[in-house]
Amino acid sequence: MADSRLSQSEKIALRERIKELTCLYDIAQIASQPNKSLEGIIQGIVELLPPAWQYPQIAFARIILDGISYTTQGFRECRQKQTAEIVVGGVPRGVVGLVYVEEKPDLDEGPFLKEERSLLNEVARQVALIIDRKQAEKDRVKLHNQLLHADRLATIGMLAAGVAHELNEPLGNILGFAQLAKKGDGVPGSVKQDIEKIETASLHARQIIQKLLVFARQTPSKKTQLDLNQIVEDGLYFFEARCAKAGVELVRKLSPELPQITADPAQLNQLLVNLVVNALQAIQGRGKITVQTQSSDQEVHLIVEDTGTGMTDEVFEQVFIPFFTTKDVGHGTGLGLPVIHGIVTAHGGSINVESNVGRGSRFEIRLPVEEPQKMEENN
Repeated sequence: MADSRLSQSEKIALRERIKELTCLYDIAQIASQPNKSLEGIIQGIVELLPPAWQYPQIAFARIILDGISYTTQGFRECRQKQTAEIVVGGVPRGVVGLVYVEEKPDLDEGPFLKEERSLLNEVARQVALIIDRKQAEKDRVKLHNQLLHADRLATIGMLAAGVAHELNEPLGNILGFAQLAKKGDGVPGSVKQDIEKIETASLHARQIIQKLLVFARQTPSKKTQLDLNQIVEDGLYFFEARCAKAGVELVRKLSPELPQITADPAQLNQLLVNLVVNALQAIQGRGKITVQTQSSDQEVHLIVEDTGTGMTDEVFEQVFIPFFTTKDVGHGTGLGLPVIHGIVTAHGGSINVESNVGRGSRFEIRLPVEEPQKMEENN
């Protein structure tokens, strides 16, 4: 009868194999925990590594991911170490490593077993898969939020258009009758002044309605072939004195070989003015506003960057919502950025916003370069 008992070396090999499988199982358990952050998962994996190696009492682990180090307590650089690279989507992102703080005799790879090399490579692969999955989840949430935001803007746009059209007629009547009353015979001077205030308020309300219609894309645009650089030069001309008086440096960085685009010059001028006014209002004291134009892949870019106060995350999420404003009552309608969004969308473009509290904001508008024949077809 054959001896069924395992030899000492076979027992050791089996024990090491069990440790390896336990390590991989525990990694899978950590990675599957809902709502656990990537940082928490990586730190958890680091803690699981030393017990899976042959000498756990003197083993310490480290994972470096995107320049950030996650280590077990007491980790230090040592001569006897084993590492595996973390590669995500073909791009190196970091390394998984394990060290022995005491010298051990050489085995398959220094003091490490060949099975431990296989385990470390598998850990690096699992970390890469976890990173990839977390990024996919993040992208999915971001896309979902973008879709919700776009749907919200579309709904608000329809409501805004309806409200604007409903207000136009009574507002026109108020303005018309106020002008008739002012022209009447025997109207005292004090009454005329009050009527003029009614006219001013009515005209201001009409401007707000026009902005709402632009946001809702209800105002027809008059597109033509134009040079964006010329729009920028003409628009900034009126801000030079204002910026100089406020102690704000106005910098132009205009691309000399910018292709022409098909756009409404009045709306692009309004877009530029709104961006520069917002930048001026965001700067407290001295600062700088940089206006750039660029081109790439059938698009022209208009970039307005400031060194102002920047936006918090809460403000950033609502910048394109009509009537949302951080300004004091009477100092803003909350329609500047929604109007910009409406103009950009009506031109088939896109807008990207970056902002950091205390460092400023950057708005990048991308508009398509449309061929003249296509413009004629669209008209």
